[in-house]
Amino acid sequence: MRLLETIHILDGEVLNLHYHQRRMDESRHTLGYTSPLLLKLDPPKQGEFRCRVIYEEELEKIEYIPYQKKEINRFKLVHSNIDYSLKYEDRSEIDQLFRHKCEADEIIIIKNGLVTDTSIANLCFFDGREWWTPQYPLLKGTTRQRLLDTNRIKCADIHYNEIASFSKIAVMNAMTDFTIIENAIIL
Repeated sequence: MRLLETIHILDGEVLNLHYHQRRMDESRHTLGYTSPLLLKLDPPKQGEFRCRVIYEEELEKIEYIPYQKKEINRFKLVHSNIDYSLKYEDRSEIDQLFRHKCEADEIIIIKNGLVTDTSIANLCFFDGREWWTPQYPLLKGTTRQRLLDTNRIKCADIHYNEIASFSKIAVMNAMTDFTIIENAIIL
């Protein structure tokens, strides 16, 4: 199965490359590939881009796509037993879940009663003192890992019934970094 890595490019700068390289190495190791696959990028020098890297045993494709931020305010809870522990190029299972969003902008995927991720980002919840991210996300995102490494967020099991007890919700991924959703609505 081909894997995907999404990297934020801003005015020619490759952001947080170390975390992306580490996830690629770990993902390839999980698939049984042990030889190094060094990522060398030559991004556009001006503008904001989503660098889309497709790989498996070898690097297969690199694309630079102009980035437009998606506005997210309303979430729909969707229950599933999906397994997305590696960032696969094939997102058909996630896309199928996303079709259940109804009037929402984004979904929150619930697995075994616990909050995991949205279709495109990890989640974080503010309890008035600290930010908490789900202990078991569908995918361990690079931004999530960077914020854990710097002690800006902490992990916990978050049951879907507990979402309303938090005062704020944030989404985080390579492209949005850590974005607080003001006045988030759960449908």
